[in-house]
Amino acid sequence: MKAIIMYWSATGNTEKVVNTIQRSLAEEKVTSRVIKILEAGDVDLYEYDLVLLGSPSYQFLPPEPVLNFIKKQMKRHNERGDIKPCAPKLPGKWAVVFCTYSGPHTGINEAIPVGKYLGQFCEHLGFEIRGEWYIVGEFHGRSDLSTTGRLGNIIGRPNESDLAQVETNIHELIKSIRSIEQI
Repeated sequence: MKAIIMYWSATGNTEKVVNTIQRSLAEEKVTSRVIKILEAGDVDLYEYDLVLLGSPSYQFLPPEPVLNFIKKQMKRHNERGDIKPCAPKLPGKWAVVFCTYSGPHTGINEAIPVGKYLGQFCEHLGFEIRGEWYIVGEFHGRSDLSTTGRLGNIIGRPNESDLAQVETNIHELIKSIRSIEQI
């Protein structure tokens, strides 16, 4: 199995998650490539069995670099004829989307639109969504939004416990994909 982990991170929260994902995939003997969205160019996602796409939530949307990447990829894949009515699933093509968020105002509800947006991109390409993960991350730049927001004190997150959950998610994901492939 070949995997690609694509992400954008401004403060390091999402990058912490990416490092945990990469390490956990290696433990599962899955070959993975990590690439920042700004360096992705014309990467062909169809070269990979598993796509992991991560972004923070900025005002309940993916940040501009992620939006621009997705728009460019959608245009490219549409022109190639990859996007078809009913978005048929391609056999052996899996995706996980993950979002880091601080949710000072409405909690996880600030992140869910980002996960759905990333997921729709992958589904339009025919990848089956196998996970939609939301990971709390510290709000950098304003300590009050990391201590008095809806989620309480989130300084230092994602922390060891958050990253341990990501590791567990990866191991369960690979186990489930392998069991499907053996059917």
